[in-house]
Formats: sequence, C-alpha cells, structure tokens
Amino acid sequence: MSTIFDIIGSTLIAGVFLLLMINLSTYSTQSKAASDSELILINNAKTLADILNSDLRKVGFKYTGTSILTAEPKKFSFFSDIDNNGSTDAVTYTLSDSLKADGTPNPRDKILYRIVNGDTSKGPSLGLVDLKFSYLNQLGQTTNTISEITYIKTELWVETTETVDGTYPFTYWEMTINPRNL
Repeated sequence: MSTIFDIIGSTLIAGVFLLLMINLSTYSTQSKAASDSELILINNAKTLADILNSDLRKVGFKYTGTSILTAEPKKFSFFSDIDNNGSTDAVTYTLSDSLKADGTPNPRDKILYRIVNGDTSKGPSLGLVDLKFSYLNQLGQTTNTISEITYIKTELWVETTETVDGTYPFTYWEMTINPRNL
C-alpha cells in the first residue's frame, strides 16, 4: 500500500514539476516576444527621428529668401537643396490618416509622407501614430510667425505594429532642431 502512495506522490510531484517547466517556457517565450517588440519599437522611432533630423537641419540650405513655406502642427514645408545637387527643392512633411497604413494590424498607425518637389515618397508606417511640429523663436517661445522661427520642435508618438499581450506598447520621441540656415 505504501508503494502505491509513493507512486501517486511521485507522479503528482512530477506533474507539478512538468507544469512549472511549461509555465516557465511560456513566460520565457512571452518575455522574449515583448522584448523583441520593444526593440523594434525603439528602432522604428529612431529611424523616423533620424529621417526628420537629417532633413530639418537642412531647412534653407543653399537658399536665399524665406525658406519656410508652411509651419503648421501637422505639416511642415520648406525650401532647401536637400540632396546637395545645386538645385532648390521644396520639401513637405505631413502625416496620412490611419486608413493608409493598411499593411499592419495596428489600426492607429499612419504613414509619414516626405514630399520632395511634388514627388511623394510613401514609406512604411513604422508604427507612427502621431506627429506634431512646434515652432520657437530665438527666446524659445512658441511662435506662428514664419519669419521669427528659429527652432523646430518635433514630437513623435510611435506604437508597435503588432500587439503585445493585447496592447500596442508605445514610445514618445521629442527633438528640437536649430537649422543653421534660418
């Protein structure tokens, strides 16, 4: 009789141990997926910030006159020799609506349009859900007067394109740029 209790007891202990191992494996897999999603999220935000940073530093490059065309919260247009080929380019940044980014399961992500001389470069969404431009004068105060703009503040809200535990983790990226040619 004690042998049967020993077998039943060892079977129960083995079962609990097996369940713990399965639970640990599941947790490890979920943690890895969440970590990978966060790494992709940060890389996507950095890619978007690098693109904007590169172009916004060139506002007015090799252009005389008023280089800013449009300075709105969701749209920024300017003149610059963006590709350093000797000809002036008109560059516009604007954000699409969420219906344009149909290649991802995230219903809130949008596409950042970079329009150079009327040619729209539609890139991937990269999880961008919102973009806001603010314009500052020499004293760092917000201004809407194009001739007073010295700094361009850009705010990016980026979410993962895939869900992680039923949600879309997000990050916020902010940068203030002082184009040399303003």
